[in-house]
Amino acid sequence: MTEEPQGMTKDWTKTPAAPARRSVLKQALHCSACILGLVFAGSAIAQAQATAPAASERKLLVLGDSLSAEYGLARGQGWVALLEQKLAGHKLPQGRRYQVVNASISGETTAGGRARLEPLLKLHKPAVLIIELGGNDALRGLPLASSRENLLAMVRAGKAAGAKVQLVGMQVPPNYGASYAREFASLFPEVAKAEKIALTPFLLAGFAEKPDAEAWFQPDRIHPLAKAHPLMLDQVWPVLLPLL
Repeated sequence: MTEEPQGMTKDWTKTPAAPARRSVLKQALHCSACILGLVFAGSAIAQAQATAPAASERKLLVLGDSLSAEYGLARGQGWVALLEQKLAGHKLPQGRRYQVVNASISGETTAGGRARLEPLLKLHKPAVLIIELGGNDALRGLPLASSRENLLAMVRAGKAAGAKVQLVGMQVPPNYGASYAREFASLFPEVAKAEKIALTPFLLAGFAEKPDAEAWFQPDRIHPLAKAHPLMLDQVWPVLLPLL
């Protein structure tokens, strides 16, 4: 066996270098794959963001009686339907959008609304709750103390569920007696003040007190005609808008 001459070194450009070059090449390919993966992932995220809605849709729940349930009207003429149309065309903060859920039933009382509210809150999880009840309590001569208790319970349930609550007030005709009419009308501001919520004092303001009031009501003189419902929405909208 002969020794290598001193001063001579091995040629690292030959066999030892080949594995090194392959290792570098593999690393480069791996990095390229990583970059491509990131590019595809970024593209997928961008596409998902492009197809996703600009803002999550919220729900607005209306719990009312026949005045909100389009009694005697063609579908789409009631103030709740008009509210839905107005919301669709109104630019709200942060691009918010609302789906209106009308859970109103003709003949509903505050007791009935109270019994139905909890399941509705769990089902719809509304961001806003509008309560329009009480008129049938007066028509049926139900104790006003019970009406007040039911209204308070509904307002508190809505707030506990995370909803902003708007209470819509009602009044009764003068033939019910001045004392009773005052006590009934005061229910709504009392509850709203106690619970610090938004209040529409009187849903039928703007036409019920007019000399020609009969021209705004159906033959039963209780339920407004279709032409009155835009005026009803005019009572609700300015109070509702800050809650949206």
